[in-house]
Amino acid sequence: MDLKDYFETTDGMGILSTADGDGNVDAALYGRPHVQADGTIALIMRPRLSYENLQSNPKAVYMFIEKGPGYQGKRLYLEKVGEEADPEKVQAARRSDHGHSAEAEPARLVFFTVGRIRPLVGDTEA
Repeated sequence: MDLKDYFETTDGMGILSTADGDGNVDAALYGRPHVQADGTIALIMRPRLSYENLQSNPKAVYMFIEKGPGYQGKRLYLEKVGEEADPEKVQAARRSDHGHSAEAEPARLVFFTVGRIRPLVGDTEA
């Protein structure tokens, strides 16, 4: 499966689920991930609860719900492997501005390996 092509051509909504080191969970809306040449994915993250959770627990699940009828999409099982704080690199990764100001709330580009991919519905591997 070519994740880069999938996320560049498929409209939908993403939800990132994280948990802190004590198992307290969070879920938040996120844009489509940026698929890197090495197969890792990157998300632009602000210093909020999801980002804070990743500091003590690097595992997360990204659920992507495709726009359209029925229940189509993917669940990606992730592990944080790094991040980039350079504002120019974060800005270069943006697909749209959404009115965010780097000065008001700095963002990071957070990188993840993809351990498993499953369909939105069902127990099979994608």
